[in-house]
Amino acid sequence: MTLSSSEIRSRVDAVLPGVRQDLEDLVRIQSVSADPERLGEVERSAQRTAELFAAEGVDVEIVRAFDGAPPAVIGEKPGPEGAPTVLLYAHHDVQPENDHADWDSPPWEPTVRADGCGDLRLYARGAADDKAGILSHVAALRAFGDDLPVTVRLFIEGEEEVGSDTLPALLTQYADRLAADVIVIADSGNWDIGVPALTTSLRGLVRLDVEVRTLTHAVHSGMWGGLVPDAVMTLARLLSTLHDDRGSVAVAGLHGGPAADVEYPEERLRAESGAAPGIEWIGTGSTVERLWTQPAISITGLDAPKVAGASNTLVPAARARISMRIAPGDTTANALACLQAHLEKHVPWGATLTCTVVDTGEATRIEASGPAYDAARAAFTEAWDGTAPIDMGVGGSIPFIAEFLEAFPAASVLVTGVEDPDTRAHGANEGLHLAEFAKVVLAETLLLRNLAPDA
Repeated sequence: MTLSSSEIRSRVDAVLPGVRQDLEDLVRIQSVSADPERLGEVERSAQRTAELFAAEGVDVEIVRAFDGAPPAVIGEKPGPEGAPTVLLYAHHDVQPENDHADWDSPPWEPTVRADGCGDLRLYARGAADDKAGILSHVAALRAFGDDLPVTVRLFIEGEEEVGSDTLPALLTQYADRLAADVIVIADSGNWDIGVPALTTSLRGLVRLDVEVRTLTHAVHSGMWGGLVPDAVMTLARLLSTLHDDRGSVAVAGLHGGPAADVEYPEERLRAESGAAPGIEWIGTGSTVERLWTQPAISITGLDAPKVAGASNTLVPAARARISMRIAPGDTTANALACLQAHLEKHVPWGATLTCTVVDTGEATRIEASGPAYDAARAAFTEAWDGTAPIDMGVGGSIPFIAEFLEAFPAASVLVTGVEDPDTRAHGANEGLHLAEFAKVVLAETLLLRNLAPDA
């Protein structure tokens, strides 16, 4: 039976109160995968996630790549014979909450209050990223009940926030149970409150630790300054070569490209970026090109003596961590080779240069065309009362999406999510916009209906 839009809306409205209660219960579990002392909570989170889906008729199993590896939840609920198979992804692990004093309410006690715009949000660590992604899947299944129009498969990961190290192994080990015609990855966001989006590109990541050495040991700055370069000055000079005078990345050989024609208003940009008053933007090109489809280089850490207590000493060695976002269409191998070649060419005054790769993650570009994407755009437009989704890029990296694309090349991958520009995922006061969450649930339910052969 094909449910009408009015029937789906009615069913979604009916299940939302219980879904929100289940979400609040799930976020109380402190499933911080980066904290060894809370690995038991990650296990408890996997168990609770499995129970939620089992209650909706999904045949679930908790799996791991090897003994002691983080737990993932996989499962299946059959649809009608001949219906397409849809794989639903989310992750149940969360970021550390960090200093509780930075939160306006306890991070593990879900709290509903109005945000600065007067809209209701549910505040807690993981309320949006990504336990709301899990509950959006639960809600769609709950709304359909026994009328599920497609076969649904499930993959709820337990280590996304620490790099998804065992994900490739799981995708290989359980390929037969995860293969699908359409993959819905609920770990991104929407363009704005009231404006949905499909994420169609994400930048990749290369992180490199760079050390320069100018001395075998520290020496007196008065005795040797003016002749021997100190390592901090040398490192600063090297790092300054990574950008030109306009702030564009000056590393040769990196790729870039155009972005969607989307306006990013200046007032909103300044508010969301947290830019200090009077700061000027760097780089060239449109705002979204600079954020989504051009490379970016940031210095995210320095090892050098602190100002407090510094002595009159020439520092023999200094280190920096370079974080480079690479544009869709580039590869980590090319970007890393270009960055290292640039550093070797520009290291000044004969200093010894040492480069150590920290980690990498491939960029993603999705060709968002075809029946599945048409079904998704129709569902989003209906859920947002006539507002069509934009094709959005993301400046950050979600390397596991590339893993899915490689593992299931014939599948249509839809990257969706519950976040909005003020979600504050990974930060204090992470909050889920409840009205937008209701639209996300409605959109996913409509999408599953739209993917059915007789829709």
